[in-house]
Amino acid sequence: MRAEDVASYLQNNPQFFETHADMLAEITIPHPHGGRTISLSERQMLTLRTNNKELEKKLREMVEFARENDVLQDKVHRFTLSLFGARDLIGLQDAISRNLREIFSVPHVALHVWKGLPPSAEMLAFADQQQKPACTHHAVHDTSNWFGESAPHLKSFAYLPLRSGEQSTGMLILASEDAKRFYPEMGTLFLQRIAEIVSAALQPRL
Repeated sequence: MRAEDVASYLQNNPQFFETHADMLAEITIPHPHGGRTISLSERQMLTLRTNNKELEKKLREMVEFARENDVLQDKVHRFTLSLFGARDLIGLQDAISRNLREIFSVPHVALHVWKGLPPSAEMLAFADQQQKPACTHHAVHDTSNWFGESAPHLKSFAYLPLRSGEQSTGMLILASEDAKRFYPEMGTLFLQRIAEIVSAALQPRL
C-alpha cells in the first residue's frame, strides 16, 4: 500500500482516530531533529510551535512593513508641503531638488522640464512611453550628462516622468552610488506619488 493511499484513507475517514484512540497514544515517530522517538502528540506540539514561530515572524515583518510605509507617507506629506512656498518656476525646481535630497536622503537629483529645455528625441520618446516610474542600474540615453561630474559614480537610477494629461512635460531622475537604492524589481508606488505631486506643482508654471 502506498503512503498516499494511507493518507487519503485517513483524510476521508476521520472517525478512525476516534475508534483507535488507544493506538494513537502508543504510536511513536522519529524526533524531527533526530536522536530519539516521540509520541504523535509531542510531534504535533512541535509542529504547532514551529508554525507559531513562522506566524510570529510574518507578523513582525508585516508590522515593520507598515511602519516603513508610515514613515514614507510622512515624508511624502512633508515634501508636498515644502513646495507651497515657491514663488516661481526656478524657485519651485530648486525646492523640489533640495527637499528630495533632504527629506528622502536622495544624494543626486536631476530635474528637467521640457519648457525652455527640449530633450533629445530619444529621451522624449522614453518619457512619453513610461506610464509609471522606471528604476534601472544604468543611465537612459543621454541623461548621464545631467549629473555632471557625479555621473561616473552613479549605479542606480529612478526615472519619474512628469505629465500633463497624456503628454510628458519633463523628467525627474533620482540617482545614487548605491546599486541597491533603486532597482528594476522595486515597488514604485511612492515614486509615482512623488511624480504626480511634482507634475501638479509644476503645471501652473509651464
